[in-house]
Order: sequence, then C-alpha cells, then structure tokens
Amino acid sequence: MGPSFFQMEGPLYFLRGFCRPKGNGPLEANTRTGMNLRRVCGMERFWSVWSHFNIITDVLDILLVTYVLYRMILLIRGTRAVQLLKGIVVILVATGLSSYLHLRAMSWLLDKALTVGLFAIPVVFQPELRRALEQLGRGRLFSWSFPASGEREADRWITELTRAVQILAKNRIGALVALERETGLGDYAETGIPVDARVSAELLVNIFIPNTPLHDGAVIIRQGRIAAAGCVLPLSDSQDLAKQLGTRHRAAVGLSEHSDAVAVVVSEETGQISLAVEGTLNRDLDEQALREMLRTLFQPQKGIFVLFHRRSSA
Repeated sequence: MGPSFFQMEGPLYFLRGFCRPKGNGPLEANTRTGMNLRRVCGMERFWSVWSHFNIITDVLDILLVTYVLYRMILLIRGTRAVQLLKGIVVILVATGLSSYLHLRAMSWLLDKALTVGLFAIPVVFQPELRRALEQLGRGRLFSWSFPASGEREADRWITELTRAVQILAKNRIGALVALERETGLGDYAETGIPVDARVSAELLVNIFIPNTPLHDGAVIIRQGRIAAAGCVLPLSDSQDLAKQLGTRHRAAVGLSEHSDAVAVVVSEETGQISLAVEGTLNRDLDEQALREMLRTLFQPQKGIFVLFHRRSSA
C-alpha cells in the first residue's frame, strides 16, 4: 500500500509555498527562477493527483477485504465452525483481559492454549477449508446469495410440515425431519442428497414412502426449503431415553444435543409424533400441539410456549 493521504499533505503544503508568487505580478517564465517555480508547481499537481489516487486504492482495498470477510462468514455460517469461531474469540478476549490485569498464570495458560490452537485450526476447520477451495475452483466463492425468510414463509412451511406429518402418522410411515436454526447443519446435509426444493406436504410424504431411495434418512429444512434428504444424523448416547425408541428417535435427540436444531419424528410402529429440542424428546403430540411448538420455536416474537408435552423419560 502506498503512502496515505495524510502522509502526502506535508509535501503538498511545502510545494504550495513555492508556487505562490511573492508579489502581485506574474511569474517570470524567462528567468531561471520562473522555470524552477514551474517545475515546483508541476510537482504540486503531480502530488495532488497521486494523493487522490492513493485515496481510491485505500477505499478499494478496504472494500475488497470487507467482501472477503463477508464471503468467509457466509462460508462457515452453515456449519458448526461458527460455534468454534465464537470460542476462539472468547479465548482472545480473555487473553487480552488477563494481560491488561497482569494475571500472569492465566496469561501463560491462555498463551499456551493459543499456541496449540494455531496448529489445531487446520484440523478443526478442515471441512470448511476444503469446501472453500472447492467453491473457489467452481467459481462459486464470489457469487452473491441473498437469504430469504419471513414470518409468512415460516407459517407456510410449518403448516405444510404439520400436514405431511399427520399423513405420515396416519399411515404409520416412519419419518425424520431436521429443522435448522442458528447452528448450521451443512455438515449433515452433505451426507445426503441435495434437493433445494420448497417445502410441501406432498413432497415430504413422497420422500418418506417406503422402498424409495431417500426414505431411510433425515430431511433437512433450511429457511423454508428442503436442503437435502437421506441425511445421516448423530445418535444420542443418553441413558434416559426409553428402551423402545428406535434409531430415528435417537438420531433426533442426538442432533438436538449437538446443535440448536429441532427434529420432528414419526414412529413407523405406533404412528406417534415426537419433537426433539435441546436434548429433550417431547412425545405423543397431536397436530395442534406440534404446530404451536414449531411456531413458538421459529416465531418467538408471538410469545413463549412453555407447556411442552410428555417427555421421553415419562
């Protein structure tokens, strides 16, 4: 980066002093002094143009850095790396505070943690780094994306999901639907088949019809769209879950333990509808209870719904 605008102001003031005539008469171009003053005035114009050019390059530099940071945030927004990044920020803030307060033992401990963290970052963020390089190779890293979501859209897909779940429960067709919230589910979506379709009851029912290619995994819904189907979710190791619960229910609880996502489950044995959130499985929900819980979780401005149904340990 070249000299800044403020660094160039000194030469400009110096040169302007030479370019101002001493008296009221014109500059004598025929004399040697007049020629020197012409050169000095030309240098002043050059420095003036150069200083404006530096301002443009500085602004361009700031815009490019801002855009790169914005694309990096979009890249990790759909993964668990966001939570890891928050942890790194907390450690950095704690390091600064301990250094400012002269907490020697804490500063030493945090410094060692940061040193180890520098070597651990490539391992922890390996999926995100790989995805970034792949998108850069496809030319997708510098493409624009505008997330679309709203209260009406949320109400629409909640209605469609509730209708699909009722059909599946009535016919005792097993289903598992994961609903993304703040923590992204991009890592789990990559284990399935990309769909990128608008949520509809008909599409969800067709996905979970037995003996179809996508029925044996989870559907992930993100911002009112079906992001992927046939996805693999982590299983819960909790001993509090009822023994009769199958893999779908354990996967729903496991996902809610690893993230803030919500999972809706339909049992193929009993047709019972359950909802997992924050490691808790709420069972035996009817259509109205399911709809109210989903609206509370995805439209919190309407109120707080605290009367959850019977838990799995009951």
